[in-house]
Amino acid sequence: MTAPNPISRPLAVIILAAGQGTRMKSALHKVLHPVAGRPMLLHLLATVSDLRPERQVVVVGAGREQVEKAVAGTGAVIAVQDQQLGTGHAVAQAHDALAGFAGDVLILYGDVPLVGAPTMRAMLDRLSRGDEPRAVVLGFRPDDAAAYGRIIADGQGIIEKMVEYKDASEAERAVTLCNSGLMAVRSTDLFVLLDQIGNNNAAGEYYLPDIVMLPDGQSAVIETEAWEVAGVNSRIELAGVEAMWQARRRIEAMREGVTLVAPETVFFAYDTVLGRDVVVEPNVVFGPGVTVADDVTIHAFSHLEGASVASGADIGPYARLRPGAEIGIKAKVGNFVEIKKATLGEGAKANHLSYIGDASVGAGANIGAGTITCNYDGFFKYRTEIGAGAFIGSNSALVAPASIGAGAIVAAGSVVTRPVEADSLCLVRPEQVGKAGWAAAFRDRMKAKKAAK
Repeated sequence: MTAPNPISRPLAVIILAAGQGTRMKSALHKVLHPVAGRPMLLHLLATVSDLRPERQVVVVGAGREQVEKAVAGTGAVIAVQDQQLGTGHAVAQAHDALAGFAGDVLILYGDVPLVGAPTMRAMLDRLSRGDEPRAVVLGFRPDDAAAYGRIIADGQGIIEKMVEYKDASEAERAVTLCNSGLMAVRSTDLFVLLDQIGNNNAAGEYYLPDIVMLPDGQSAVIETEAWEVAGVNSRIELAGVEAMWQARRRIEAMREGVTLVAPETVFFAYDTVLGRDVVVEPNVVFGPGVTVADDVTIHAFSHLEGASVASGADIGPYARLRPGAEIGIKAKVGNFVEIKKATLGEGAKANHLSYIGDASVGAGANIGAGTITCNYDGFFKYRTEIGAGAFIGSNSALVAPASIGAGAIVAAGSVVTRPVEADSLCLVRPEQVGKAGWAAAFRDRMKAKKAAK
């Protein structure tokens, strides 16, 4: 995959994440709630990385420690807004972090995670156009404009007025072009403009959009689709954003050659990779870290996370692949089988009701129904090695550390505690004893005993 081209001018990104998030009713910071298995803030930082910014600043209020931990290693730095005095005030808190920076500044929101790199590029391109607008605002037209701030612009996208809903007239509220809050501004202008705005409004706050309406300059608006700037302030909105993300990812998967039998029932993670001619049956969930090669079938009600599946493999139904599962070419993981931190070699089979953990299963081996690797003694984990072509009989327990040689046969019901040589038979169970008439005599004794009471 070719790396995206960097933008032409130096870029800094400010992500606002200082909101209290009270409507989430959560101990977890709002911007750390996940969409498709990744925190919203990290979605944004991953998208921003395509633009190769020189600086990234996340402005936080409460919950600073959580955010600092989440962004560790991303290159982002933290700025703190101790008092919640509005979006303009929040952006001003990034001043020190951007000291000495000369270039463009992109202002984003940590709870608006779906905005894409092409839209960010479009904002920056408009900022550098010949008429050199003071700022570029990202607008959208929702089905229900509700309480969004409005943008009044001419036919060329030059903004005539921006107004918050609570401060707007009835005529202004009738306008359908709304302000997403996302903005691009030159660094040489940003903090100078912020110093000029006041808080003479219904909320007594310093609004970032007010820099657009300052005299001696003009600003422009570009538009995007409403889904891309959907914000999250509650669990209900979080579910809505998740649904939008999943719907788009399903379409993308099918366009790339994946068959989704019941698309609305399949859930992807942000990094799910599927090959061509993969068939995904209903009610399959992909957690983070899954790679599936070509010609794989994943049957209904399976759950995969942190796993790789090679071409031609067959998974499920009701299979669970946990982190570290590596399923080989044309291998089979059947119903109610759990694989964790284990490899299944080419053509190997675990068809029914088994747990394979901390193990290596050789090519062509067959794991019988009800087999488990006993990999944990309450303190430590141990590995099990099963050779190529081995046959493990049903209801066997392989007590790790265990070694089953290539071609060996473990008889059904065995509890294996010692190494099994290649091509040998391992039989671990007492000799069957039959006592004729014992069961009938037993029942007679018990009935007589019960009748005597």
